[in-house]
Amino acid sequence: MEIICKNCRQIYKGHYCNNCGQPADTHKLNFHYLLHDIQHGFLHFDKGVIYTAKELFTRPGHTIREFIEGKRVRHFKPISLVIILATAYAAITHLLKIHMPITIEGNGDPNQHIDPKTISEWINTHFSLITLAFIPLHTIGTVICFRKQGYNFIEYFILNTYRAAQKLYVSILLIPLFYYYNGTPTFNKLFNIIFFIDLILTFWTNGQFFNKLSKIKTFILTIVSFIIFAILATITASILVTVFNIF
Repeated sequence: MEIICKNCRQIYKGHYCNNCGQPADTHKLNFHYLLHDIQHGFLHFDKGVIYTAKELFTRPGHTIREFIEGKRVRHFKPISLVIILATAYAAITHLLKIHMPITIEGNGDPNQHIDPKTISEWINTHFSLITLAFIPLHTIGTVICFRKQGYNFIEYFILNTYRAAQKLYVSILLIPLFYYYNGTPTFNKLFNIIFFIDLILTFWTNGQFFNKLSKIKTFILTIVSFIIFAILATITASILVTVFNIF
């Protein structure tokens, strides 16, 4: 039986419109519909986040390469995932009054008054934006170092977006330790641990993703890409502070 799509008026057969994707079976808007919609939304969100997390910590490079090549149905979208995780991390640390360890080195200017707590609060308030802003900087380093591997800038951007999600998953899991050691010397060491874990995950992910390169070459190029990112991040931060007088 032919069906006329109620959304675009396309005539089609089957369960979904082949023009706009509208389901053929449109339920009446009632309480049952509302419960089904809420249940489907939560299950889809939960399954997508859990499946992507499992993949990123069991076969990260392979699953990201497969996503880029088109295997995407079960994955949570990378940018949305980073925004959700970064927002959740920032909200929880704000509620628990956990402040990032900030070290300020003076330049001898007696008029310079930069409060580390102010910087920490600003970073926490803009955490999602900062996390997203760092991804293109990481991507520039990746493009420069792995430019001969046949991927374009956006594909490398996706790689680094999922890598950012990896780090956020780890950071969220460590929040109980952040809270317990907040304000103690151990607190700073926890951030060093995160950096070390991030390095390991990056080497592991890149080793799988660039599986046509030798492990040693991938390791060296990953180190160089980190150095490029560090230089770009330092320059960007200096420009923001100088031009926009953020703090």
